[in-house]
Amino acid sequence: MSNSILDIKVALKIQKPLHEVFEAIVDPSKMSNYFIKKSSGRIEEGKTLIWSFPEFDLEFPVRIDKVDRDSYISFFWDGPDKTETRVEITLSLKEDDSTFVTITEKSKPNNEAGIEWLKGNTMGWANFLACLKAYLEYGINLRKGAFDISQMPETK
Repeated sequence: MSNSILDIKVALKIQKPLHEVFEAIVDPSKMSNYFIKKSSGRIEEGKTLIWSFPEFDLEFPVRIDKVDRDSYISFFWDGPDKTETRVEITLSLKEDDSTFVTITEKSKPNNEAGIEWLKGNTMGWANFLACLKAYLEYGINLRKGAFDISQMPETK
């Protein structure tokens, strides 16, 4: 990464087997328990899906790029500035049969708009991981009721 480009990278260990974590990410009936409100389908290579979120009255197109079962997912989606970014989710098995999940989102220029994107989406992906962990390990939907859009700080 050069100083002129910003990338997001977050990671968290989930105390569940690799395949269970992978399925919780690619299966919309599971993902709707911690992240999205609904999806037009399962995450599969080459598909374009429509995601909606409980906090927003908007739909987001998600173009699935690559899926390697139990290890890797990549997709593209548009940010608020209407430019496409690439999201990569990597899963790795740990010696205790837990799963380490790493998410990267690439890239924006290192300017004021890029820094706002970095702050907002880093918070979003960290929240995704915390909600995924709570759902898989404890059966809790942390996202439900967590966001009041009218109270969210405005971005520039």
